[in-house]
This record gives sequence, structure tokens and C-alpha cells, in this order.
Amino acid sequence: MFLVLLATPELKDFFTKARNGSVRLIKVVIEDEQLELGAYREPNRSWDRDYDPFVLPLLDEQQPCYILYRLDSLNAQGYEWLFISWSPDHSPVRLKMLYAATRATVKKEFGGGHIKDEMFGTLKEDICFSGYQKHLSACSGPAPLTAAEQELQQIKIDEGRVVQWNTVHSVPSSWRVRQQSHVSSVKTDISVESKHQTLQGISFPLQEEARKAILLLQQKKINYVQLKLDTENETVELVHTQPTEIVDLPKRVPKDSARYHFFLYKHSHEGDYLESFVFIYSMPGYKCSIKERMLYSSCKNRLLDEIELDYGVDIAKKIEIDNGDELTADFLYEEVHPKQHAYKQAFAKPKGPAGKRGQKRLIKGPGENGDDS
Repeated sequence: MFLVLLATPELKDFFTKARNGSVRLIKVVIEDEQLELGAYREPNRSWDRDYDPFVLPLLDEQQPCYILYRLDSLNAQGYEWLFISWSPDHSPVRLKMLYAATRATVKKEFGGGHIKDEMFGTLKEDICFSGYQKHLSACSGPAPLTAAEQELQQIKIDEGRVVQWNTVHSVPSSWRVRQQSHVSSVKTDISVESKHQTLQGISFPLQEEARKAILLLQQKKINYVQLKLDTENETVELVHTQPTEIVDLPKRVPKDSARYHFFLYKHSHEGDYLESFVFIYSMPGYKCSIKERMLYSSCKNRLLDEIELDYGVDIAKKIEIDNGDELTADFLYEEVHPKQHAYKQAFAKPKGPAGKRGQKRLIKGPGENGDDS
């Protein structure tokens, strides 16, 4: 279980000073279970020319940190800042998890309204100025729909089905309002301005027993947690934490209702013993009501954010299934360690026979042979 870490009074005072523009960079580290000032830099040149000389020397290949970097642009609250989460591959897993769980606290202490953009990196190539430019390019260009956006698109389709079903079956308008009360709380229009709010979805709080189970899972004292939504009380409740092996997973999946499953997957990969947290979202298709499908889909991302950030559960793979029979040992291994597929050469159309082609032929209908009779 991770403690709730707070900023030292000195760091809070420095944040206040830095926001007026006198500081270009702030490095924040965790020391003695507190957020402390690790280093800072005052502006020298423009933000883009200061970037690499200021940022890169402060990145330790063994130690995570947070970097707040001031841009030269302004918004209504003052200067805009870039928030960088540095979590190198070679740092201890516990440190990575601790920094991931504290990221939201740092942003809150500094003031989220001042932060224009965020970046996460495990290599200096991710964080350097060219890496930031690639990040900006990727954010500004059109991209394929993410899994969350696909879910929201499905919600819109389901909403349309509700309306169509109501119309066909002459459902009273008073009942329609009650039926769509949960649906209306999910904003499904996706645009540049609304994307951030849209992807947050709906948040149902974890019940106390569910919280305790997640903490035990994070500490690896148990290896399986199953959760469900209590749609009446709008909470997430614990179903059970029965010890579970891979062969047991298929029978843990209900055939008539949705569930969230968290499994500690113990296995070997390329000679190394690994213990990976896997999240499984089971939804048995249209055996569930539209309301249930939409609520489970909309609550999933907020629940995962809370469990990863607040409880320090580093989820290696997120899987969606509609049938428990899919959960075989081979399937799970390939999901967690996908194969790198070799390039598949496009099929080459064979050439036709050598020499001249025959004369072009015209296919004529009956009575069109050119006879005068």
C-alpha cells in the first residue's frame, strides 16, 4: 500500500514563486515520503533553445522524477507549463509505481490550470526536444480511434437502438426519460475540445471490501479479484477473491452478466520469471441489457485509472472478452507478449501469357448478330 505523499512547505512556496515566470524548470523528486525540490533552472534563452540543455542533464537513468518546464506562451492564469513524467526502464519497479501513484498529486499541488501539456517517457529520446515535437505532431494530427473512443462510438449506436426500440414498441415517454437517465450522463460527442472530458467516462466509487481486495492484490497477497457494478447504488462492489490459476479463469467468467477481473499472471518469458497484473473485462454480448453494457463500458476507464494511479497496480495488459473459454494459457501469454509479425509480402498478380492478346470480343444479346432479317 502506498502512502499519500504531500509536498514540503518549501516546495509549495517555490511553486508559488515559479509560476510568476522567474523559473524555467522545476525538478520534483520523492524523498523521505515527501515531494521535494530536486533542482531548478532560471530562463536563459527562449523556451525551445533552453529545452535540451536544461532538461536532459537532469534525467537519471535509474531514478524517476517529475519535471515542470515553463513555456513562453500564456493563458488566463499566467505562463503555460509542460509536465513531464520520467520513469526510466532500469529504475526499480516499486519506484515506478510510487511515482505513477503520485503524479496526480504533483499536478494538483502545482495547479492543473497552468499545465498546457503532459509527456511520459522511459528513454531520453522520448523526452528530448525532438521527442516533444513528435509528441505535438502526434497530438495535432488525425489518429485512429482509441479503444475508449470506440467504446463511446458504440454507446452512441446503443443510444440510437434505444430510441428506435422505444419508437417501434410505443414505449411511454415518461418511461423513456427514466430509462435514459444514466445514458444522458455520458457525453458521447468527440471533438478536439471535448475529447479530454469525454474519455473520463463515469466514476462509481469502490466499496470498502473492494478497496481492501485491490490493496491485497497490489501487495500480491492474493492473485485474483472480481468486481461488479451495483447499478442501483452506483458503486463498484467485490464479487470474490478466490485463489485462481490459469485453468480456473474460464469458469470465473459469468455467461449472463458483465464483470471486471484482475489477475496476477505468474509465468516465464525468455528465461525470466514474471508476475504481471492483467485486467480482463468480460461482457457476454447482447445477453446483457443496453444499460448494463453502457455502464460497464463507461465506468471501465475511470476504474482502471484509479486502480493504477491510486493503488499502484501496474497493469501489463487489458483484455476484453465475451466468453470465458477464450482464456487459455496460450491466449494469455500471446496477449501479454505479442509476437512480432514478420512483414508479409503483398500477393503479386501473375503475368499473362507472352505474345499478342487475341482480338477484343464483344458479347451481344439475342437478335444482335448483325443480321438484317
